[in-house]
Amino acid sequence: MACDGTNNPSKLFQIELEGNKTAFQKNDVVGIAVKNLKNKDIEEITYKLDNEELTLNDNKITLDQTELGAKTLTANISFEGETVEVSKNIKLLAEKAPEIYTYKILNEYPHDQNAYTQGLEFHQDTLYESTGKKGKSSLRKVDFRTGKILKKIDLDNNYFGEGITILDNKIYQLTWQSGIGFIYDLKDFKKIDSFKYNQSREGWGLCNDGEKIFKSDGTEKIWFLNPQTMAEEGHFETVTNTSIFNKANELEFVNGKIYANVYQKESMMIIDAKSGAIEGVINFGGLKDKVTQHQNLDVLNGVAYHPERKTFFVTGKNWDKLFEVEILKK
Repeated sequence: MACDGTNNPSKLFQIELEGNKTAFQKNDVVGIAVKNLKNKDIEEITYKLDNEELTLNDNKITLDQTELGAKTLTANISFEGETVEVSKNIKLLAEKAPEIYTYKILNEYPHDQNAYTQGLEFHQDTLYESTGKKGKSSLRKVDFRTGKILKKIDLDNNYFGEGITILDNKIYQLTWQSGIGFIYDLKDFKKIDSFKYNQSREGWGLCNDGEKIFKSDGTEKIWFLNPQTMAEEGHFETVTNTSIFNKANELEFVNGKIYANVYQKESMMIIDAKSGAIEGVINFGGLKDKVTQHQNLDVLNGVAYHPERKTFFVTGKNWDKLFEVEILKK
């Protein structure tokens, strides 16, 4: 379409938001209008947020969408027998600031100091672990009480092992930058399939809610994977009340929440698995000081929930201890 010698609708109209803001919190009610730059005769305007039509009340919209993060606000404008669409990028953030949590150590168990822990998960009373580093990556079945490795598969030297999750008697394991993941039979530990990443950038952490798999990739996105096809069928973004956050690493799903290690930090996020809101932050400061200090000691990484004991188990890269902890609101 050419209007006034231009093919660019933004030369005709612009979306204006109350306060000229581009970042909002969930449930904000925001005044909205279209600036008519060329004084066209406007017949109708409809608004959408990520293709979901918005209801206009007294020239205001309510930002009550479930999923948070970066959004595209569009205005479809009918005027003088023509129709154009203009858009504006906004951020929809969490309604509240994250609550702060701390921890109480319930038990300490031995852990392989040479394990560069990337993934950790319980199935019944047995711990499964994925380790990283090229030439040292593995998948392990572990007796958590003794630290004894019951079964172990070494990955090819070309792969850097990452997060794991267990669903329907299968173990799913990521690799970091190779764009490929592996599927193993839980019982006999044999590799039965592989899968490639689609839109996600890298392989970081995995968890599941019993139906779908969640995957972190080093960005602000957490992806939904179909366990039958391993196709990425969507994502949400992790946000606080002030910003979009991009440091989710190893993941664990518990009662509608995703517990995620914060990359390179002694802390863990509690993320709502529907909205992406970071509802809590657990400060694990001081835990690293309780393990043997050595040259290869690295950061906190690895979280597993024991459903029968109703406790969390955490460790780190090349830590010689596995901690059973209770998470407490500060």
